[in-house]
Amino acid sequence: MLVIKSTEVAELLAMPACIEMMEAVLADLTNGHAVQALRSVVPLEGGNVMGLMPTYLKRDEKVGAKVITVFPGNHGKGYPSHQGFVSLFNSTNGQLEAIVDGTRITAIRTAAVSAAATKLLAKPEAATLALIGTGEQARTHIEAMLLVRPITKITVWGPNPAHAEKLRAETASRYPAVSVEAAESAQAAVAEADIICTVTASTTPIVQGAWIKEGAHVNAVGACRAKDRELDSELVRRAELFVDRTESAVNEAGDYLIPLGEGSIGEGHILAEIGELLVGTKKGRRSETSITLFKSLGLACEDLAAANHIYKEAIRTHKGTHIDF
Repeated sequence: MLVIKSTEVAELLAMPACIEMMEAVLADLTNGHAVQALRSVVPLEGGNVMGLMPTYLKRDEKVGAKVITVFPGNHGKGYPSHQGFVSLFNSTNGQLEAIVDGTRITAIRTAAVSAAATKLLAKPEAATLALIGTGEQARTHIEAMLLVRPITKITVWGPNPAHAEKLRAETASRYPAVSVEAAESAQAAVAEADIICTVTASTTPIVQGAWIKEGAHVNAVGACRAKDRELDSELVRRAELFVDRTESAVNEAGDYLIPLGEGSIGEGHILAEIGELLVGTKKGRRSETSITLFKSLGLACEDLAAANHIYKEAIRTHKGTHIDF
């Protein structure tokens, strides 16, 4: 068995390859070549949770699960908000082949899935990007968005101005051809944005529908529980809503469930899964003026696909630590 740590995951899971990988596995999920169960969540004190996410990739003959803790209050405490691992088993003989760091996988594959959705839903000429949130997901989302749209301007905002300025400076240094600004408010950050990524730990609306211009695309990533949301009901009502998995959204997505409970939207408001767009059974954006919204919750099949790729690359490059198990 191989144990593959966080620094090795970062070396072995490149964003361009991960975007292609996420497109493939989401299409497989739609076509029945990937199977997964709804995540099981154990509530902890302080609003924290531990989740178990099992899945089976038929084509790759792999089965496994991600085990992860989500501690939203960890920001600024020296620990990531998401910590865990992905177990990778051979589905033909049941052998445990690898344990892979799940924290870094989550950071990379989440942004890669947002990029896949953005390729399908954002207008081709979209050039202005707003990031609401200043943590690790903001950094990986910037990398991913720049790979799929001709971004020339990035605006960042977070509740801590020092963190926003740090992200601005890092981003400007990493991408010198792109104009990067730190906004004074979330409203100012999103006002002119063609693409908006919300990647916060907020449990209450932080972005309002009245602020979003026609034709924009939103990736809502941060809230992952039924009682939590980053977007107000008006934004969801105005938007054409797409999800990674309908089963997950109707059970776990507060950004959908809360407006539904209020009566702001109906049960048919979810138009399609990203996998359905990828295989061509459903269509995406309906018009140039539509606001499109991708609600991301994260799926076990995405984690296992990434872990399997990392495992194969670790064998090829002689990375990881072998353990008799």
